[in-house]
Amino acid sequence: MNENTVRVFRRSRNDRMVAGVCAGAAKMFGMDVGLVRILLVAATLFGFGSGALIYLVCWLIVPEDDSA
Repeated sequence: MNENTVRVFRRSRNDRMVAGVCAGAAKMFGMDVGLVRILLVAATLFGFGSGALIYLVCWLIVPEDDSA
C-alpha cells in the first residue's frame, strides 16, 4: 500500500445484506465480505451480543459510500 493512501470506512450501497457495514469493513481491510460476516456472527454469539451492538453503532455513525 502506498504511504499516501488513506483508507476510509464507508457503508456499501451495492454489496449489502442489511446496512452494508460488513461489506464496507471488508473493502477497507481488503478481506472477503463473507469472512467479515462470519466473524460478526461469531462475535455476536460468543461475545454476549457485542457484535450486534458494534454493528448497530456502525450503522448509525458510518456514512454510506457516495461512489456508484
